[in-house]
Amino acid sequence: MHLSQLEDVVQLISPSGERRASPGFDSWVDDVSDEQLADRYEDMIVVRRIDTEATALQRQGELGLWPPLLGQEAAQIGSARALRPDDFVFSSYRENGVAYCRGVNFTDLMRVWRGTAASGWNPYEVGMATPAVIIGAQTLHATGYALGCQFDGTDNVAIAYFGDGATSQGDVNEAMVFAASFSAPVVFFCQNNQWAISEPVGLQSKRHISDRAPGFGIPSMRVDGNDVLAVMAATRIALDRARSGGGPTFIEAVTYRMGPHTTSDDPKRYRPESELDQWRAKDPISRLAALLERRGALTDELESRVRNRADAVARDLRAGCLSIPAPDPMTVFDHVFAEPHSGLERQKSQYAAYLASFENTGAES
Repeated sequence: MHLSQLEDVVQLISPSGERRASPGFDSWVDDVSDEQLADRYEDMIVVRRIDTEATALQRQGELGLWPPLLGQEAAQIGSARALRPDDFVFSSYRENGVAYCRGVNFTDLMRVWRGTAASGWNPYEVGMATPAVIIGAQTLHATGYALGCQFDGTDNVAIAYFGDGATSQGDVNEAMVFAASFSAPVVFFCQNNQWAISEPVGLQSKRHISDRAPGFGIPSMRVDGNDVLAVMAATRIALDRARSGGGPTFIEAVTYRMGPHTTSDDPKRYRPESELDQWRAKDPISRLAALLERRGALTDELESRVRNRADAVARDLRAGCLSIPAPDPMTVFDHVFAEPHSGLERQKSQYAAYLASFENTGAES
């Protein structure tokens, strides 16, 4: 199958829950049973609940910031569940659904946003780097890691997640140059959620974002990012291509950011409500629910199981967040360099003296 011959936007589940045929993609998800689709439904419900609970924690002053992923659950779950445990993820700050799939501890998910740690988890324990806040930088990291896999002779694959706005950054383009030049086993996964903060995607891209990759010699696919099955199929195709020595693939998952860019943003200032209404009708969770209902798989037992799981996760998330202790100020110097560094030691000594000055002042008074 030639990727250049694929449909403009691949859709396997319509917004009304109808299963649509798509030559070239159907075979990649023929093994996905109704039970597995029910698991993906649970994944998306739970991830949305994580998002809701974290947003509430931020509004209550327990988190400094939170980047919602509301509306993008299918893009994250469908792609993340296609990965092997020994693949490696490089993400931006919004891929909390991917982190959930990789097994990141709920408390660790909160540490950075609570302001108590520079990173939340050990990347090697879950096969996922901590989020990159510098827009697009993770694509370079993913390409470098993929080249390492290539040199080691493994069939592991790196995947980089980024938004539509990141595609205007030099890092993303440089990463694609390197990946194409050396046939690196990396998947570039763009979640086109239509808005780069307050700038619509049409302002920076006059053509589909997926049209850019072939210019670098990288085949691309454009899929319905609110269709968990289509996303899974596309990701499996890209992973198979990378594992077999075919090099990188670019996936544009067309989705929508239904919430704010972060909790510090007010999308009502730049986004019409009518646009949001149109995308609510394409909600990724309701469409999978509709498919399951058509197949008689959306049972009361499933709904109860999913609800109980979401409630439990929300409780654990909140309890974990509130239990995070304030860090010792001197730990800010931990893990800055792999080896001792004289400049850092000097700064550490000066900072310790600065902190001690407050203790001395208190003793004198």
